[in-house]
Amino acid sequence: MTGFLLRGLRWPLLNTLSSRATASRYYSSGKESAREYLDKTTAPFQVFDRKAKRMQRDRAASRVIDSREVDYLKDEVARRVADRLLDIKRRYHTVVEIGSGCGHLAKAVDDDMMDKLIMCEMSPVSLNRDVNEQEYDVDVERRVMDEEFPEFPEESLDAVVSSLSMHWVNDLPGMMIQLRKAMVPDGVFIGAMFGGDSLFELRTSLQLADIERDGGIAARISPLTDTRDMGGLMSRAGLTLSTIDVDNIVVNYPSMLHLISDLNAMGEGNAVVQRMPFIKRDTLLASSAIYKEMHGNEDGSIPATFQVIYMIGWKPDPSQPKPLARGSGQASLGELFDTTSHKL
Repeated sequence: MTGFLLRGLRWPLLNTLSSRATASRYYSSGKESAREYLDKTTAPFQVFDRKAKRMQRDRAASRVIDSREVDYLKDEVARRVADRLLDIKRRYHTVVEIGSGCGHLAKAVDDDMMDKLIMCEMSPVSLNRDVNEQEYDVDVERRVMDEEFPEFPEESLDAVVSSLSMHWVNDLPGMMIQLRKAMVPDGVFIGAMFGGDSLFELRTSLQLADIERDGGIAARISPLTDTRDMGGLMSRAGLTLSTIDVDNIVVNYPSMLHLISDLNAMGEGNAVVQRMPFIKRDTLLASSAIYKEMHGNEDGSIPATFQVIYMIGWKPDPSQPKPLARGSGQASLGELFDTTSHKL
């Protein structure tokens, strides 16, 4: 069964639960150091099955015609990421894209932004889907690399971008920290990922159908981070001057089954470690009926909302603007606005 997104546990809570669970079932043999013990109890919580996700992307990209037909969403978000890169009044020699997929961002950039784009993707089939079919305005280099473990020399990258890939990463803070180390001072990171309100229509429909048919909720949809957590994530990664904004993209489908089919073709099936391997036919049909009844449009179609969180952060550098020290102001607001200043 394909699932996608679920507004579930937030990342800090997930890490806390992971640490407690590991500590509760770990018993020291007396031969380990305190550091080794702490490393075991603070390992990142494994929410997603990365091997399954790679297989999903491989399978989706291998069906070339179907895969290209569902590029509409990722192409649109890639264009919006490229617009944010264009807003930065710099021209980069080389830009690295983490989780590039089939090359959605490469189709949106031009030689006014950069000379070369390095596409990094863990699925070799997805990475090379259009290797002989698509022409780009910039030089493109392809590297098979798991975005969860980026491998770049320190202070070697001017700019890093990621478009609709980070929502499958288990250790987001760890990945961001590695990218920040690989960036030169005053280097920029621009990312886009699905937010917690994505596909809330599908989520609620599946939950209600599960409760009605089976008396409980199954892990059919993947957890996502909340918009409010993104500022903390950027700060934890050591990035400054961060900017967060959100878009909601609504796509209409003939039915819930058409939506699920497109998600599969995008390689966005459920990859939660404890996912359900199947869904019963009556539960699926019940959720489709609930979806249309609760969220359906007047023309019989159903809407699907994709919440996209965009983030921009910079590696610290002495040349960046900084706030003045507190109390260093030389003029009062009362004088600026030509009003009488009153001392409280």
